[in-house]
Amino acid sequence: MSTWITRVLASLVLMLAAVAQAGTPVDNARIWPATDHTRLVLETGDSVDHRLFALESPRRLVIDVEQADLETDLGELDLDETPIRQIRTGRRENGDLRVVLDMKEEVEPRSFLLKPNQKYGHRLVVDLMDLDKTREKEQEAVLEDQSESKQRDIIVVVDAGHGGEDPGAIGPSGVQEKHVTMELSRRMVDRINAMEGYEAYLTRKDDYYIGLRKRTEIARDYNADLFVSVHADAFRSPRPRGASVYALSTDGASSEAARWLAESENSADLIGGVGGVSLKDKDEMLAGVLLDLSMTASIEYSMGVGSNVLEQLDSVGKLHKSSVEQAGFAVLKSPDIPSILVETGFISNPTDEQRLTQASHQRRIADAVVAGLGRHFRASPPPGTLIAHRQGNAEGKREYEIRRGDTLSAIARRNQVSVQKLKSANDINGETLHIGQVISIPSS
Repeated sequence: MSTWITRVLASLVLMLAAVAQAGTPVDNARIWPATDHTRLVLETGDSVDHRLFALESPRRLVIDVEQADLETDLGELDLDETPIRQIRTGRRENGDLRVVLDMKEEVEPRSFLLKPNQKYGHRLVVDLMDLDKTREKEQEAVLEDQSESKQRDIIVVVDAGHGGEDPGAIGPSGVQEKHVTMELSRRMVDRINAMEGYEAYLTRKDDYYIGLRKRTEIARDYNADLFVSVHADAFRSPRPRGASVYALSTDGASSEAARWLAESENSADLIGGVGGVSLKDKDEMLAGVLLDLSMTASIEYSMGVGSNVLEQLDSVGKLHKSSVEQAGFAVLKSPDIPSILVETGFISNPTDEQRLTQASHQRRIADAVVAGLGRHFRASPPPGTLIAHRQGNAEGKREYEIRRGDTLSAIARRNQVSVQKLKSANDINGETLHIGQVISIPSS
């Protein structure tokens, strides 16, 4: 009896030793060629550690799977249309499973582990990347980068209102508008310059005075796509408060066109920026028509920018005006540069005055203005810019989700398209819009 027990115990010890030495099973394998790589999948009973490396003369790829047992026949895999000549396997002294891929050609190997899903368990995936296809993709990426490098940035010129001997409005506690506008403008420029595809400049960099006409000339010198003048409003009563946004009025545009035609030094100027149209060789009537068209387009674009900025400012605090206002501000009168004037609050209101000096509130205002600009430029990027390039092109299809308060006319104005064109692109017969409805924005 004791001999029988001894034999049973010995058998149990051997069984336990065998179980202890058993590795993670590799119980299935699959292989298939794709257009730019071949994928080998080893299904394992649990997560495994592995090592992948290449050897030369002859060309081989080696996969060492730690403490694993091969329980499937890799020789049955169909290697046709793959870069693998044959697959060999063996066990290393340390108990690791070694899989050797004898290669027909050079590849770029990549490996990773996948966790179980509803269909498969743990998997070790080895991708054999086609070097020719990989090089083609890299070359395409280089060409794309080169293409993008040829696209210019969107130029925004930010004008800090007043300065020097002109303090602007003065609040109840003595805060001067010129200091508030300088701080806000610097913050806006910093935020814009942090955005890829944008470049921003200040008209003044410190506390000194610049004439109103000179400010627009600076914007033209920078070939600006947009001019943003920053101010803080004031009123004889301390009650009004809140932000507002202005664009040039039609009357202001007409008077500016007349001034341009009357002043001989403007005759050689361009409208439309770099590569634009010269007025030098145009008779007075044609020059007047061109100026009128340029200023009308500029105002329409400005209204669109202003609407987006105003929507963002609405999240910062109270608005003084809920829609973009129009006035004949001299600083907005560049014939071919879309221009807006942002009144960031009423410095004559004690609450607004205090908030306008707070760094946290200044950051929120700057963020809101820049977010509004970015939103508009993503929808209507100037041609030839990186943003336009990444949108597909300036004429690419865009979509917009209807929000509370939206109207067809407001959406059309923001995107510089006619209401009729907007209706036609979306098969809209009436004027009714629904919150959450997604409409296509045709090219402007």
